[in-house]
Amino acid sequence: MIRLALLLTGAQALRSRWPALTGAGILACALGLLILLDTSDGATVVATHVFGYILVLSGALGLFGMLSPEIRANRMILIRASGMLALGLLIVDFPWDNQIGNSLLFGLAFLLDAVLRIAGAWVLRFRRWPLAIAGGLAELALAGLAFANWPISYRLTVPFGIALLLLMNGTTLARMGLALRRLRPGASILAIPGFGPPGWYEHLGEAHAAEPPEMAERPPLVVRIWTPTGSAEIETRRPVVDRYIAAVDKTGKISSGHAVLDFAPHLYVSHYPAEEVERPASSFLSQLRATAENDVPGRFLESYRYEVDTWFPADAHIAFRRFNAAQLLLHWRHYRQDDTYNFTRRNCSVAVAVALDAALEGMGAARLPLWRRLPALLLNPDLWVAATLRRRAEALTWTPMLVYDYARALRRVVEPHPMGWTDRLRGAWARWQHHRKAESTP
Repeated sequence: MIRLALLLTGAQALRSRWPALTGAGILACALGLLILLDTSDGATVVATHVFGYILVLSGALGLFGMLSPEIRANRMILIRASGMLALGLLIVDFPWDNQIGNSLLFGLAFLLDAVLRIAGAWVLRFRRWPLAIAGGLAELALAGLAFANWPISYRLTVPFGIALLLLMNGTTLARMGLALRRLRPGASILAIPGFGPPGWYEHLGEAHAAEPPEMAERPPLVVRIWTPTGSAEIETRRPVVDRYIAAVDKTGKISSGHAVLDFAPHLYVSHYPAEEVERPASSFLSQLRATAENDVPGRFLESYRYEVDTWFPADAHIAFRRFNAAQLLLHWRHYRQDDTYNFTRRNCSVAVAVALDAALEGMGAARLPLWRRLPALLLNPDLWVAATLRRRAEALTWTPMLVYDYARALRRVVEPHPMGWTDRLRGAWARWQHHRKAESTP
């Protein structure tokens, strides 16, 4: 979530503030070490309760982010936000003091994240997948420590986990601050090594600034989505799988949908295999591997009109009026140098998501001074929704519907809806009441 906030703040605003970012990272590491070394009730209790309140705030912001009238409830975000809210309340001893319960819930969170991380790495086999599995095994060990009362007691399980999180995030923040110091003027923050998974932003460090196109009136930037279920004739529905991974049509073929980014007539991001690839459901798992044997020659389609003429219109469209056209052109100039297509590692959705990141660099709360910009972004519930979706894509991969939800959340960050949070709450209550009445009507 921190990286997404830094991206929307932009390298140009942050580059001269690298000492502050580095110092914040070092301070977080120092606090983590202090908690590890502290066996009394001093820093341990304070840090534990602060972390609990952060979890409460995170969960509440995630739930508030789902109250927009234009967004459908996303089960993954609802579950994650609700879990963070519940765990945070328990950590701050509300409604009762239960150290064993806190420890078990903390262990369960480590266990679930470890299982997802290991399963994703084992199935997808993306670059550095053994490192991801090692990280998952470390989380399994932490889960075991949380479930047991030895060698760390239940009272210290949560502070121990908080200390580790502070050390890891502090190290990341300090490294990003130092990398900003070395970043050359005019370069994108996406050029920082490790900003995203391998393959997302390659060669940006070698890029030179692009001139924005001449235009009397700049056209909007439009994300267009062909949904998996809208791209195939489906007989049996599998709600979550069909929406976020792929649907299987009545002949047994896999339909994953399609995603494009349209900035006509200047740019069109649509990555597709050079030759149509039939994906039978029987070999679906082997095709998910992000390994070289699943690489095929790709092509970049020319326009949305071409896709409509040869296929059919997209099911969903999300338009952006505020974006960085020069940065988008710079990114696309280098991304399209390699047309290799991989169903998992380098697909149409990956191309659109990383191009959208480039286009929105520096667009978050841009009218505010920097000292207010970062806090405003970090307290924006829509940013928490987008960060949750981005984290899932980093662990697995981008899919058309994941891009769709991500683009909707980011649009609400860079182009805030005029409806305030009070009105959102009222609207959400009215929609819930309407849904209850519809279900009770015979």
